[in-house]
Amino acid sequence: MVRSAPRATVAWVPAKVHVEPISADQLEALLPLIGAYQRFYRVEDIDEGRNRAFFARFVAPSEDGMLLGAWRDGELAGYACLYWHFTSLVPAETVLMNDLYVAESFRNQGIGRALIEASAVVARDRGAHRLEWATQPSNLTAQRLYDRTGAERSEWVEYELEP
Repeated sequence: MVRSAPRATVAWVPAKVHVEPISADQLEALLPLIGAYQRFYRVEDIDEGRNRAFFARFVAPSEDGMLLGAWRDGELAGYACLYWHFTSLVPAETVLMNDLYVAESFRNQGIGRALIEASAVVARDRGAHRLEWATQPSNLTAQRLYDRTGAERSEWVEYELEP
């Protein structure tokens, strides 16, 4: 779907939530949340060393993407992993929010909304055409949040092929 003008995104962010790029010093604190995200999606072989090596590429500054962390009361409550991505339809850069996860004890407190808003700001600051993301059709909780952000559901159907 191609949209010519960006729509408004979520404006409400809880005052006690702080979102910023994950630094190299914060990567270790992020790894348990990455593992929890993977368990949520039933990944069978979670390897912290592989996660550390893979996600280190997104520590700012990065040519590949960005990790955003959301802190509440000094505790890492959630994260978003952004990939710099492209669309040939416009053609332009887009930002793909590949991962969005909030720890169970912090859900329904505005953390997910804050991460989406911060991701949209990153996309705007990069001059990206849009911020895009996907979720499993069965993840209705996430879809309720996404439907309140001003985002539009894509008409595209995704496919996967193992090489």
